[in-house]
Order: sequence, then C-alpha cells, then structure tokens
Amino acid sequence: MPAALHPYLNFDGDAREAFEFYGQALGAIPQFVTFGEVQAVPEGHPAADRIMHGSLEVTDLIRLYVSDVIEGMTPEGFVRGNNVTLSLMGDDEGLLRSAFERLSEGGSITMPLEKQMWGDVYGSFTDRFGIVWQVNISEPAAD
Repeated sequence: MPAALHPYLNFDGDAREAFEFYGQALGAIPQFVTFGEVQAVPEGHPAADRIMHGSLEVTDLIRLYVSDVIEGMTPEGFVRGNNVTLSLMGDDEGLLRSAFERLSEGGSITMPLEKQMWGDVYGSFTDRFGIVWQVNISEPAAD
C-alpha cells in the first residue's frame, strides 16, 4: 500500500462499542485485537480485553483505526477531545521516514521509529502544534 493518511481514534474502554456502531452506520465490519491477545499486558490484567488495535475499512479511501488508551500509553492518559491521532501508514519507507523526521521537528518524539512486535517499523510524536502523529512502515507487498 502506498503511503496513506488515516484518522486513528482513541477511547477509554469503549473502542469496541464505538467501532461496532460506526461499522453499522458505514456498512463495514470492524476487526479487533486486544492487549491480552498479543500479550501486551499480563494475563488477568484489567486492560487485557481492551482494544490494542482495531480497523474499520469501509472503502480503499475510507479507513478508520482505533485503540483503547491504557495506563502508561500516553503521558496525559485519555483526554476526550484530544483522542484523534493522524496516522501515516504504508510501505514507502523513504517517504514515511522523511515525514516522521520533518513533521516531528520542534515537537516531542514519544516513540522513535523502531521495529515492533507486529513486524512493522513504528514511531509516534506530537508536532510543534500539539497534533499527535504515528507512522507505521510495513514491508512492501511481494509481487
């Protein structure tokens, strides 16, 4: 997938409910992975059933992504009204690395671009205007 910009919504425990509602409204079926399923929290942890990542792919051009915020995930925790992140995603590594470097200038890097447990290179930052961004670089699709 070439680089694309998608909104990433954060919730305080009701990501599943919100995306099921959005899916019904937009005619798409949401997909979810919980923090417990990927062992991002210990078994029995209160956040184990919260959504780590969810997607709602309505069309090639309309895609929404979602996560529940858990303790330690953001410095300020969940803040209603500040719960939309802009996500640059795709396999164009040069473009996405450049975007990360340029957009984060004068801002605050939360997580540097690094290989993650799901196999992609990922990083996040808040730009100098207070907008939260995340960049996910996937491996190019094999032909």
